Order: sequence, then C-alpha cells, then structure tokens
Amino acid sequence: MNLSQLNLPAVLVAALSGFAIGGIWYAPSVFGKAWMADNGLTTDAIQQGNKAKIFGFTAFFSLLMAFNLAMFLADAKTDVSWGATASFLAGIWTFSAVAIHSLFELKSWRLIFINGGYSVVTLTVMGAIIGIWR
Repeated sequence: MNLSQLNLPAVLVAALSGFAIGGIWYAPSVFGKAWMADNGLTTDAIQQGNKAKIFGFTAFFSLLMAFNLAMFLADAKTDVSWGATASFLAGIWTFSAVAIHSLFELKSWRLIFINGGYSVVTLTVMGAIIGIWR
C-alpha cells in the first residue's frame, strides 16, 4: 500500500456519493417503503430519530469506507475498471455480512437484498470514483 497514491478529494467525493445513493435507494419511491415495512418503522418513528447522530455517524462511516477502499486501491495501475471491480467484490463481501446478521435477526430476504444491495452499489460507485480520479 502506497499512501502517496491516495487522493483525498476523491475519497471525500466517494464518501459523499454514499449519501447521494442512500438518498435515492431509501427514497419511498424506490426501496424506502419496503425497507420501513420490513423493519416495522413508521414515518413518525423515522422523523423522531436523532438526525445529528444518524447523519454524523453516517458521514463518519462513509468516510471510513471510502478511505479504506482508497487504501486497497492505492496503486498507480488502478483505473476506473479495477476500482469498480475490486469495490464490487468488496460489496459482495459486505452483502454476505449483512445477510448473515439479518438471517439471525430473522429479517426478510427482501430486507437483506435492500440493505445488501445498497452496500454493493455504494461500494462499486465509491471504487469507480477513486479509480477514475487518479
């Protein structure tokens, strides 16, 4: 790993992409209604959540994900194709972890695919951003 190959603006943009994807992915018109139903949540319950805590930790973990990916992709040979491919594979790894936890929590397959799919898509896009921005 060559830390001099890290592009911190790319890491930041990759982290921000997680917010954008999440905003679309979990929108009511996409998977939001199904996600809420399978979690037993209501709009009122969601609105009463601590937004500073939720979005603050989301920002922290998105940065952590993007920085971690950037460290794995810190090679001069990394391009958009390899960034997306390697990160897609990391997404499959994450999907598997989400699935294992969710099965023991007796969650539905629909919820597993919603949450796991978000991880796969988000990590793939993050890796593509890091890979293209060399």
